[in-house]
Amino acid sequence: MKRVLIYLIFTLSLANTALAQSDPMDALYGHFKNANSKEIAKSFSSSLEIILLDQEDVYSKAQAEQILRDFFIKNPPLSYVKVHSVGNTNVKYRYGVIILTTKNGKFRVSILMDKVSNGYLISELKIESEK
Repeated sequence: MKRVLIYLIFTLSLANTALAQSDPMDALYGHFKNANSKEIAKSFSSSLEIILLDQEDVYSKAQAEQILRDFFIKNPPLSYVKVHSVGNTNVKYRYGVIILTTKNGKFRVSILMDKVSNGYLISELKIESEK
């Protein structure tokens, strides 16, 4: 009986550890809410596509961080709501959408992360006015 109890405790412990490992998107959503462009940029690939309102281009990691920082200065975030997430079923990419509420309105933020050797990096970031 004692061995069965120890086995159950060990199994539940492993299950809790697996559940605690979160999707990389979850941390990003919090960084958007906190306007933390520096932390978000840590997840940028060396170059990425940014679609911001009506402008679209491919930028370096440093340029993309500056663009995002400028966006946060103009639109200080207040909160977010997670709308859509694809990730745990596909190991090649992660995709998530949030509605970011700012002092100047709501924005739909779409994030595409591609699998790299040691994790996931953002390859596309789209921020558009919520209609």
